[in-house]
Amino acid sequence: MIRKLLPLILGLLGLCLGAGGGYFLRASRFAPIHDEQPIAQQAAPKAPHGSDAEPLKDYAKLANPFIVPVLVKGRVSSLMVLSLSLEVSAGATPVVDAAEPKLRDAILQVLFDHANFGGFDGSYTDAANLVVLRATLLEAAQSVLGEKVTDVLITDIIRRNG
Repeated sequence: MIRKLLPLILGLLGLCLGAGGGYFLRASRFAPIHDEQPIAQQAAPKAPHGSDAEPLKDYAKLANPFIVPVLVKGRVSSLMVLSLSLEVSAGATPVVDAAEPKLRDAILQVLFDHANFGGFDGSYTDAANLVVLRATLLEAAQSVLGEKVTDVLITDIIRRNG
């Protein structure tokens, strides 16, 4: 008797879980389906001078990619290649360029530690893994440049197995 009911119960359970997941993950009914203008043509809102609105930001792309070896049993098993950009307060891009050697040193130390703790093993692009990496990269950048840096953007990340 239970052998005949078990597939039916499992099927109903799967159906209910799928419907519940679809209900919670659906798009909002109140979200616009489309914008009136394409995103490329929309003007970004500018903060009025002297207002409490969010300050303007610049993006400073770090010149060269970061190359980090991933070791397994003391041997290089792969190389991680990362390109980074920094979100900085408006006008701070020249400061980033001037401090780039010290900034690269601090960032490389974070990347080496991340690799040594296994952060680039397995699914290294997992969202939770990248949140931790971005947070530690932000701390390292702020230790060099202070509050001028507001975010670290990982623009490229590649693992080359060798």
